[in-house]
Amino acid sequence: MRMKRKKEDDMEGDLVGTGTLGKAMAVLEAVAMADRPQRFTDILQTVRQPRGTLHRLLGHLVEEGLLVQRRDLSYEPGLRLLKFAYRSWSGNRFREIAAPYLLHLHQLTGETVHLGVLRETEIIYVDKVESRQTVRMSSQIGKASPAYCTGIGKAALSVLPAGELQRISTGMEFHPFTAQTHRSIESLLAEIEEIRHDGHAFDREEHEAEICCVAAPISVPEHDLVGGISVTGPSYRVSLQQLTAWAQDVREVAAEIEEEVRIRLGPGREKGAAAPRDLPDEQGRRDG
Repeated sequence: MRMKRKKEDDMEGDLVGTGTLGKAMAVLEAVAMADRPQRFTDILQTVRQPRGTLHRLLGHLVEEGLLVQRRDLSYEPGLRLLKFAYRSWSGNRFREIAAPYLLHLHQLTGETVHLGVLRETEIIYVDKVESRQTVRMSSQIGKASPAYCTGIGKAALSVLPAGELQRISTGMEFHPFTAQTHRSIESLLAEIEEIRHDGHAFDREEHEAEICCVAAPISVPEHDLVGGISVTGPSYRVSLQQLTAWAQDVREVAAEIEEEVRIRLGPGREKGAAAPRDLPDEQGRRDG
């Protein structure tokens, strides 16, 4: 028993560098990102913290309302955590600025429009305008998807400096979601070069079967913002030819969002000083 306790103490000592907050965040992430409620043993296997430490952290997180313990003793996100997530989403300036442009692109195409930001090897969807069609996408705001097999992800990767692209792509694990998914860095980087030339990217059923999209990058380096916008639909309804026809509109809307972000968030501007620019008319025509 003493040897077991000493081993746990040693493990906890090894984790001191991460800090209590870091350990609590690891537990929160393990529960929040799971597809189903997590039991103690599931969390233990994921975070690899001493059992005693994990018990204490779970107790504190439940007490604070960040996690909820169910009747079967498994854990799921608490309402307080969801409240934080909602406040973060609703107060996101990038999403707020881009919102009218997403609606405009939706009016042009009638299909689902996504807005996402790049976070290392993943794209985080921060906003979405649902298709007017009966069959819609199952995507969710806040969901993370691999960058290497999504239209927005590949578009965002295409505007990174060469060194940053190499660093991020080296850390990717290429999971074959479909027969069209990239299997290697070499394959991905070859397509990235094409995207840089064209200014837009396609998802040819690479992440989900029968789901495709056209996307364009959004890059505002002065605000550390790299992401993109896309039009997505089921392949039986939206052909590659149709996506190609929409590519110019998607590129132009992405450029409009970039410019608006620079105006609204530019250095030296007072909060609320900039007025929104006029949107293009419904035919997608722009002055100049």
